[in-house]
Amino acid sequence: MSVTLRKITETAIMLAVATVLSILQFTGPWALGGSITVCSMLPIILIAHRYGTKWGLLTALTYSLLQLLLGLRNVQYAPNAVTAIGIIMLDYVLAFGVLGFAAVFDSVFKSRKKSLMIGIIVTMSGRFLCHFVSGIIIWEALWPNSLGWATWIWSLAYNGSYMLPEILITLAVAYVLYKPLEEYFRTPPIKNV
Repeated sequence: MSVTLRKITETAIMLAVATVLSILQFTGPWALGGSITVCSMLPIILIAHRYGTKWGLLTALTYSLLQLLLGLRNVQYAPNAVTAIGIIMLDYVLAFGVLGFAAVFDSVFKSRKKSLMIGIIVTMSGRFLCHFVSGIIIWEALWPNSLGWATWIWSLAYNGSYMLPEILITLAVAYVLYKPLEEYFRTPPIKNV
């Protein structure tokens, strides 16, 4: 199997796994909104570590478009085209696109495990930041919070109530799965035959 065919096949499988995992959602009693998935972003992060940042970004952008299709109902709340574009960019394209940068730390840390953990924290925090900004400039205008909190506090609490558990769950699962998947990280793709 050629390297390109293997890369495309593995990526397609991981995109499918990530998409199915994104549908398996739950909400904790603490959550002010949003849903927690069952490590839906981990397959995208693994592809970035396996094949590097460029391929990781392409995979993450593809995943963002899949998430947009699944979450299209959120865009219908936009009262105009500018707001719709803001939702698409901040809540989908940029929010999930940042996951492609997960492998940036591979050259910084000698330990792949450490690089993976830092990559998860940084990229998923980047996703949180996109939702946080969207909450302030888009969603607060559409639905002012009923608690009377400052806009930034509301956005922080709302988005943090599902993103923090999502980050912690993803870190825990990645930590547990690292040893069985270590060869996946260390073995270079098969050379063309």
